[in-house]
Amino acid sequence: MTSEATSEAAALALARQCAAAMWADDQASRRLGMELLDVAPGRSRLRMTVRQDMVNGHGSCHGGFLATLADSAFAFACNTYDQVTVASGFDITFVAPAGLGDVLVADAVERARFGRSGLYDVTVSCRRETSSVVIAEFRGRSRSLHRPHLPSSRLDTLDATPPTPDQTSNLVDRSAP
Repeated sequence: MTSEATSEAAALALARQCAAAMWADDQASRRLGMELLDVAPGRSRLRMTVRQDMVNGHGSCHGGFLATLADSAFAFACNTYDQVTVASGFDITFVAPAGLGDVLVADAVERARFGRSGLYDVTVSCRRETSSVVIAEFRGRSRSLHRPHLPSSRLDTLDATPPTPDQTSNLVDRSAP
């Protein structure tokens, strides 16, 4: 294994450990029925099905739930480096309505990290018939608090070996919505 591959494997292992630790404590995302599908350095993918209690008076998913899904994906993406990182703000643009039963997927991607700050874009989409429809676009701004997320004892055991399924049991291993 080359040193670049070893480094990439270690970064992926760290990202997955951070996600598993966050997921264990994230009551909000779990209680809304979100599933953490994938995580990698600076990236994440979450899924949520629109339930009856998420639909507003117009028959569409309330924008607050769309923003929450996007914000959760943003949080998992920006916390993949073992630095506690929080949102300093975000903007969201609603592109199309989501309805009862729609399965929403939020894909978060890091655009830039500089100093203690970062920029992340999240696309919330759903599958309709044979195509994917963009529901919302989200831009998150992050700020690192310069403290580790994982206990140091867990980092001492980190190596280039990807985590076992037991270590990432909270991740759903599916890349397609």
